[in-house]
Amino acid sequence: MVLSIVQIAAVALIALYFAWWRIGAHRRTTRTWESLLARLRHDWNARGLSEHFPWKEGLSASPEETWACIRGARGLWAMYQNARVMLEMADFAARCADVDPELLATIRTDATQIRICALKALAQCAFSHAHEEVRISAFHVASMYTGMAARMTQLLQDQGSVGLPDFVAAM
Repeated sequence: MVLSIVQIAAVALIALYFAWWRIGAHRRTTRTWESLLARLRHDWNARGLSEHFPWKEGLSASPEETWACIRGARGLWAMYQNARVMLEMADFAARCADVDPELLATIRTDATQIRICALKALAQCAFSHAHEEVRISAFHVASMYTGMAARMTQLLQDQGSVGLPDFVAAM
């Protein structure tokens, strides 16, 4: 009797998970460009990372300056969330136009790496007092972030997108 209840509960949980996943996938495919831009986090200073942000990758700040510029863990969390939004922007661009598959793959890889590295740096920040390691990790994440933003800008430029000025302003 107990085994039957556990099996039914397991099947119900799996069914709920797949329904939740399907609803999320549907929402992601029906989002507009404006709604994606609105989801970018603006409560930190990404422009201070580089003189040419978001047009060229690379940082013009030291790890300490980067840590201060991104406002510590707040900026790491913002980069984590913005990486997902830019991943969705890349998918949006791929649905709406013919996009270079290598550029899309690079953006997707960058977004995944940024999310993983940002979580590691946030964990270091929360569980450790090794501030130098955290700052170096944040510098690495910020460097990857500027690269992804530059590639996203290039993708929008190549498509002649009318959303490019809005994207640059949102960054």
